[in-house]
Amino acid sequence: MTIQYKNAGINLTTTGTTTVLSSPSNARCLVKQIQVDNTSGSPVNLSVQVTDSSAGATFRISGKAIGATSTVNIISETLVLEESDSLKMTAGTANEIQGIISYAQIDRSQENG
Repeated sequence: MTIQYKNAGINLTTTGTTTVLSSPSNARCLVKQIQVDNTSGSPVNLSVQVTDSSAGATFRISGKAIGATSTVNIISETLVLEESDSLKMTAGTANEIQGIISYAQIDRSQENG
């Protein structure tokens, strides 16, 4: 088992749902921080969802208006993405939300059993 510490940038260029992080099929991701910045002069609605591949369902984990020209942390505790799960975001306004996801990726491909 190996652990890699990573960052993934976020740039929501559309108002459609965008996958911002996908856990590989042989790894789990422990998401420590999701930080977003609204660059516009107006609030932007942001919805954050997790698709649980084993359940075949998507669950909303956050929905809030991000204040004008402000930076917000979306989660306060560690979020676990199991194998093939994905983190998605939907912005109410295109080209205004940017940010970063900080996570540890645990590669399970070398495990026995």
